[in-house]
Amino acid sequence: MKRLSAGWLAVVMLLAFVLPSSLAASAPGTVHAEEVIDLEVSQSIFSMTETRTVEIHADFGREVDLDQLEFQFGGKSLSEWKKWSGGTTYDGEPFINVIEEPSFVDGTTKVTAKLEFGLPYNTTNLANRTIRVQYQQFIGDYELALIDSASGLKAATEVKLNVYDEFLFYEELKPAIDEVFSEAEADENNTRYLEYQNIGQSVEGRDMHFVILAKDEEAVDKYLNDTLPAALEDPESLLEKLENGTMGEYQVPIWFNNIHPDEVEGVDAQVELLKKFALQEEITFINADENNEEAPVTLNVDEVLDDVIFLYMFTNNPDGRVANTRSNANGFDLNRDNTNQTQVETQLVTKLIAEWTPLSFLDMHGYVNGFLIEPATPPHNPNFEYDLLIGNMLGQAHSLGRAGIGNSPLTSYFIARLAWESGWDDMTPAYTPMYTMLHGALGHTIEVPTLGQESLYAMEGTGLGAALFVTENKDDLYKGQLEIFKRGVNGEDNRAVDEYFVNAAGESIGRVRGGEDSFFPDYYVIPADESNQENILEAHKMIEYLLRNGVKVEETTAPVTTGGVTYPAGTFVVPMDQAKRGLANAVLYKGDNVSDWPAMYDPIVVNFPALRGFNAVDVRDIDVFEGLTSDIHEVAVPTGRTVGKSPKQILRNSTNDSIKLVNALLKEGKNVELVKENKARASKGDFIVETKDLKSYENDFYFETEAIGNASAIKTSRLSKPKVAATGSAQLRFSLRELGYDLVDQSEADVIVSDGSSFNSEQVSGKSYVGIGVYALNAVRNSGMLPGFTFDYTRANHEGLVKTDVNDHQVTAGYDENQLLYVATGSWISGVPEGANVLVTFAESDDFYSAGWWPGYEAANGETMAITKETEDASFTLFANELAFRAHTQHSYRMLANSIFSSVTAEAESKRKPKAGRKDSTEVIVDNHKVRVERTTDEQGRNKVNATVDKNELIKQGRSGRQVETFTIASDRQSGDEALELSIPADAVKELKETQPQAGIDVQFGESSYLLPLEEIELENVTMAGEDFTVSIEIEEKEEQYGGRDEEKRVLNVGHVNVKAKSGNQTEEIISFKSFEEKGTVSE
Repeated sequence: MKRLSAGWLAVVMLLAFVLPSSLAASAPGTVHAEEVIDLEVSQSIFSMTETRTVEIHADFGREVDLDQLEFQFGGKSLSEWKKWSGGTTYDGEPFINVIEEPSFVDGTTKVTAKLEFGLPYNTTNLANRTIRVQYQQFIGDYELALIDSASGLKAATEVKLNVYDEFLFYEELKPAIDEVFSEAEADENNTRYLEYQNIGQSVEGRDMHFVILAKDEEAVDKYLNDTLPAALEDPESLLEKLENGTMGEYQVPIWFNNIHPDEVEGVDAQVELLKKFALQEEITFINADENNEEAPVTLNVDEVLDDVIFLYMFTNNPDGRVANTRSNANGFDLNRDNTNQTQVETQLVTKLIAEWTPLSFLDMHGYVNGFLIEPATPPHNPNFEYDLLIGNMLGQAHSLGRAGIGNSPLTSYFIARLAWESGWDDMTPAYTPMYTMLHGALGHTIEVPTLGQESLYAMEGTGLGAALFVTENKDDLYKGQLEIFKRGVNGEDNRAVDEYFVNAAGESIGRVRGGEDSFFPDYYVIPADESNQENILEAHKMIEYLLRNGVKVEETTAPVTTGGVTYPAGTFVVPMDQAKRGLANAVLYKGDNVSDWPAMYDPIVVNFPALRGFNAVDVRDIDVFEGLTSDIHEVAVPTGRTVGKSPKQILRNSTNDSIKLVNALLKEGKNVELVKENKARASKGDFIVETKDLKSYENDFYFETEAIGNASAIKTSRLSKPKVAATGSAQLRFSLRELGYDLVDQSEADVIVSDGSSFNSEQVSGKSYVGIGVYALNAVRNSGMLPGFTFDYTRANHEGLVKTDVNDHQVTAGYDENQLLYVATGSWISGVPEGANVLVTFAESDDFYSAGWWPGYEAANGETMAITKETEDASFTLFANELAFRAHTQHSYRMLANSIFSSVTAEAESKRKPKAGRKDSTEVIVDNHKVRVERTTDEQGRNKVNATVDKNELIKQGRSGRQVETFTIASDRQSGDEALELSIPADAVKELKETQPQAGIDVQFGESSYLLPLEEIELENVTMAGEDFTVSIEIEEKEEQYGGRDEEKRVLNVGHVNVKAKSGNQTEEIISFKSFEEKGTVSE
């Protein structure tokens, strides 16, 4: 057998087995045997997802007292191996039981018995997330023993407990691959070609295993060096050959993939498929026809390999396989990173996909309610040639499903596009199958319904179904892919696609062409010169990205003028008459507004120019660059340089590398000054740095400088090394580290940056807090530390790219006054505290919304996006927009850095001090007997609690002489109560504002809590102030669920709070706001 294998020798590894603490201790009286004989067993592998019995035999050489025999598993009595009872507790009934007691065989000294290994989790499906993170600790090799306690004799053997028979830990993958290679090599009749590649290392340095299986090496070489280049450059020539029968023998790739390694079947099914196709002559499986009539099908493997090349990407995420998580070691879901490509794993895999351009692509996942196979629901990404994909994708999907149920106990499958109207869309190419569709592949996500043996068999079946479908329809399928490439090469925007691009009402809207003849421009121009490009570094990185992803890029060889702009030689040009123009356009075009749809699964905005911050111009002038460009195949990312001989340089705050460089200098203790004004050649937000300090970094970072003579004339502030803490997402922590910040605990920090719900007032006091997105805005609102601040939102998963107006401030330094910025949590700032600086606002225009999915986005028109405010206690800088979303919004990184650097200037540090007396302040809980409660039904028919607080009680507590932080008033909420109105006499509120001006009222409605700073109850603005009125705090609650495709959904309890002045029939609003609390998860 021919093969090429890099480092294929098996590595013998020891797997440590750790039991839950509830099972760790041995039971009293455990027998310690001294002599060991063989224990014979009828099977030696047991499954957590399948009940199995085992017959055992042991000959002790003499008659033993059967009543003195005891079974042990892993050195523990069977009674100690208890079933899971919830959480992390295992105190149920034993799952290993003796079902036939020991007895002698036919008067001999041989003892026989029968054991049953049941289901430790009481189910054959371990997909429940609570179980999924625990079960792997039980996988391993154990000693199964029968012990004669009287004599100390022990009969024992080693057995294995697994989740299902084929499961492999990451450390076992390479040895399993090597074993297949060895078996194939040992078979003289096996002439198939196997090649192992380690395509690179994961974040934590683990190898990423990739295997090629083909008829022979010539088939691989011919595909990569002849067939594929011809398909991309001259697809029409191959189409002609297919039509006239002169194509000859050729193979097309089928790619098997797994990206979420805790959806374990996707890894192990590939190993089983490798064994079958690499080692077997024939593979027989049960398949069904279109009438669901089942019959056996036999694949002759050599004949299959006449048509296909199998590619096995066992897992894109080795670190996740080790940690049993879907995310990689940086906390990223790689199946949301295939277009962003911020993670090393996705960079490696997408590069390989581009190099191979598979025809069929199976991405193996779990677990949803049912056996789901794509294609997906609308809306569809308009860069797909959908009319050329959908028919073949539906055909392949049925073949995958029929083979899946034929190969397993599963009884049905469904296709998302046929079963659902929306909610499982392919609008974003962030998913691996959708990314491959931009390469012309028939890309499918496959979701098995359970974690267990039956789903492993079903997943294997899908691979067999793909082989069957592709071999039976190879020419027609390849014609479809070639037609996609042909449209690209010919620059054809075929209207046949339009019927598939529909709005939420199901009406065909086609590609949104904006009055142009074609959806696609003729070129994208990405300038590389300072006069036409705002970010030269990101422009070069984009070219690097496009080349890595198989997109053709050219460079001008002479100046070219188009659209009134002259681009010098060396300008990058992406010609759109190329096979993969759909991929190029998907990452460079502005995006679409799909806000009319009721449900989308994931954010859809890609737009690299806006989110990475470089200029890209779509040019519609078909021959303007003809003969004036040359192809490029690699690009060197530029580095920095100092200019002149001045002792100091102005370091421009123009790229993220400038931020990385400043942090590197600060770590070395170098002097860095932050420019605080626009003066001479310096701009606010730039840095003043010693020339000699910059020179040592000229090859490490790209930076732009200008020599400066006397920097003392410019107002600056010296920076200290920031001590930054981050709470919230792993992606935020990754972005901060990428920018060069060393992260510390909150207790040690100068600055706390958060995009999450965590907020500790004691930790924030005396520091700077940078909050990003709706969860951080909500945390600040709930803290009561920033009176007058309110926010609003539509839903926390709404997103959009929007036009904004940027105000001049230190935090926004380096940004133009008009920017496209990205919002991912459907939020805006509705109340700006007195004295706060507004940094950014949503543009007030009918066309402010550019792209994304944000039903109700109109409510954000003209609203505030970002503010900053210094209080006596802390500094707050709050953004409704995203600064570090999935590490893709890199154009906004410098706003984040500006916020941090503004907090560690000498002036800022001198102001920083915790609020005096905060730790000494107390909470006053108003006695329930002082709150009168009545129950009514409001105008909407909801059950409402009306509570009135005793005036004198509040006044008395306010005059107690203690410093009060909160006055807590709890209502008597009962099941079914949906709304609350709490009434407080205005005189009492006025008294509290005088005696306890820094305090707040904490209204508790059942488990929910709403903090209202007294400062926000501005009675002086109430026109009925001279009358006897009450302050009414009205609270209405509703539940929001978020989860998309996941069976477990995150729940928010959202409160709408309205504070009003009431007197008789008169009502005046004082303040209103939203607030929410996360309430855990629910399962469908």
